[in-house]
Amino acid sequence: MSEQSGTAQQDVGTRRQQTGTVVAVSRDDTHRFSKPVVSSIRLIAGHGIEGDSHAGATTQHRYLIRTDPARANLTQVHLVGSELLAELAAEGFDVSPGQLGENITTAGIDLLGLPLGTRLHLGSDAVVEVTGMRDPCSMIDKFRSGLKKTLKHTDDAGRIVRRAGIMGIVVADGTVASGAELRVELPAGEPLPLGVV
Repeated sequence: MSEQSGTAQQDVGTRRQQTGTVVAVSRDDTHRFSKPVVSSIRLIAGHGIEGDSHAGATTQHRYLIRTDPARANLTQVHLVGSELLAELAAEGFDVSPGQLGENITTAGIDLLGLPLGTRLHLGSDAVVEVTGMRDPCSMIDKFRSGLKKTLKHTDDAGRIVRRAGIMGIVVADGTVASGAELRVELPAGEPLPLGVV
């Protein structure tokens, strides 16, 4: 329980109809920390984002590909809320969409409060299933010194708090552009908190 966001149990009935917006979309065909913003991205079920270095059925993470190359790719899509970028700006970190390595920057959705297995409907066709939280790594401090401890810290109750966004897999094809509607479909049954993937 120490590594969960703690909000997955909140008013599930209210969030069942929650909608938000796609603020920006990003992709990069090379493994770099930040991803450039593009006009649209094409999501492919079971694969990820066309032309993105993290696309594939098996892991594309540089460390995991060396240690467990057959591992299923649960990190095909990275999403970050624009609300986090605003919080970081207030804390002295100038971060724009795509710069944390996310593919989709959103607005209006508490991404970290979503339970495991939530489906995010993006635009008219694409669907991403949430697999877990991103665990910030040391690369974040190379991008902005001191940012890692802002995105991952221990709270007063001894719980690890992660704020670097969520990960997911593509379960339905579609093209997504900035301005697209984002609709939340919560999973049936008892909500399970997000772990780290």
